[in-house]
Amino acid sequence: MQLHPCCPSCSSNELKHPIEIKDHSVSGEVFTLITCSGCGLLFTLNAPAAHEISRYYQSDAYISHTDGNATLFEKVYQLVRRFTLSSKKQLVERRVLLKKGFLLDIGCGTGAFLFTMKTAGWEVCGMEPDEGARAKASELTQTNILELDQLAAIPSTSMDVISLWHVLEHVHDLPSMLNTIKRVLKHSGKVFIAVPNANAYDAGWYGTHWAAYDVPRHLYHFTPDSISKLLKQYGLTVVDELPMHFDPFYVCMLSEKYRSGSMNIFRSLPLALASFALSLFHKRKASSLIYVVAHES
Repeated sequence: MQLHPCCPSCSSNELKHPIEIKDHSVSGEVFTLITCSGCGLLFTLNAPAAHEISRYYQSDAYISHTDGNATLFEKVYQLVRRFTLSSKKQLVERRVLLKKGFLLDIGCGTGAFLFTMKTAGWEVCGMEPDEGARAKASELTQTNILELDQLAAIPSTSMDVISLWHVLEHVHDLPSMLNTIKRVLKHSGKVFIAVPNANAYDAGWYGTHWAAYDVPRHLYHFTPDSISKLLKQYGLTVVDELPMHFDPFYVCMLSEKYRSGSMNIFRSLPLALASFALSLFHKRKASSLIYVVAHES
């Protein structure tokens, strides 16, 4: 196990409010979440080390690596994903004011976003640590998908766009990853970071059964304030925060399953609708947020 005697963001050793969270989707093991008094980051205290964690991803339930389409849940997930891929493309092009350019997708999974952007005319590069997902992404995009240690070979200031869609919460070596992002991003470029929001309305409702804790795969559980403080240490700044409007429906369905033992859309839907509605007026209460990030001026 990888123990953190101090905060992985600000190195403070003033830690508080430990809570126990069960890994519902793979191992059934219990992990401890703890909050840093210095920067407010909530993180998984006893997460597996990088060389130990792969077995916690070995499950058909880990849908971003399987492209499952057999169950009703998987079919709905894939339908929503097709819509969100188009939305992400539009968001990227609107924020960088480009229709074509150089894009790096870190943690590209099976390559769906890379394929969307390549089809639209972008020069794309992907990184994916999971061997099976990497092979699928390479086949889909006809592109060589990098392993984590190959990021160092990417030329400096070469990327107009860097995307991490629900990836940063999985990264063991935050300093190395964020320094790499800063190095390869063009001065006019943008980074798009999507992560669950530990301050979400549905997080408060479901408590220890909130599916987006997803321990031990999620090493950090960011809030708008804690991620902003983290990025600032690396010369990066958040220029906008955008809610991911579909996420509460996915998160609440899984959370309800973890709490009650069965997937029941009729129990989860009212809470998901309430979370969705609240995020329209208070985006910092959304289940997940996209942070648009640039070089600090």
